[in-house]
Amino acid sequence: MTRLTSLETVGRKTRGFFKHVRLGVLTGLITVVTPAIAWQLEVVDRNDQILARVDLPNDEGRWCLLWNHSVQGFQVEDCFRVDGQTLTLDSTHTPDFAAGLGHIPGRGALGSDNQHGYRITNFNQPLPGNQLVLRVGSMRVNHRIAIEHNLISLSELAFDQRVIIRLAADVPTGSMTP
Repeated sequence: MTRLTSLETVGRKTRGFFKHVRLGVLTGLITVVTPAIAWQLEVVDRNDQILARVDLPNDEGRWCLLWNHSVQGFQVEDCFRVDGQTLTLDSTHTPDFAAGLGHIPGRGALGSDNQHGYRITNFNQPLPGNQLVLRVGSMRVNHRIAIEHNLISLSELAFDQRVIIRLAADVPTGSMTP
């Protein structure tokens, strides 16, 4: 019979204990490292000054950029969502494929809105740097951010300016601030 030295005995007896301790520590680390993130949408000017900040809904962080077509005048709706930690183009809606509008095969699924218009869904296109760069139009175009039932008119805040609409980690405010 082979006799175990004291270190071998301790190792065999404690191996299961340390396995459970390691799993407990890892589980604790995962819980600490991956808390739910509440997101905000920020609009900043070329000097990085915040023009507006709004809390995004906790479910999908869904918001839309609404604007009036500069030639035809009808409203176009581009909708975005937060997918994990990535700002993603989700869908677009337009009543007509007027100048500059349309569907590119392979980018989303084209369908009817049942009112003679078009809805393109399932874009699933991440925005580089979690931001959208926009030259804000006049009040005739009226670029607006819509989150649930709230609207922020970018055209009132920054007509003819370059702005960046970006995803930001939430600094708790609980409100919209233009």
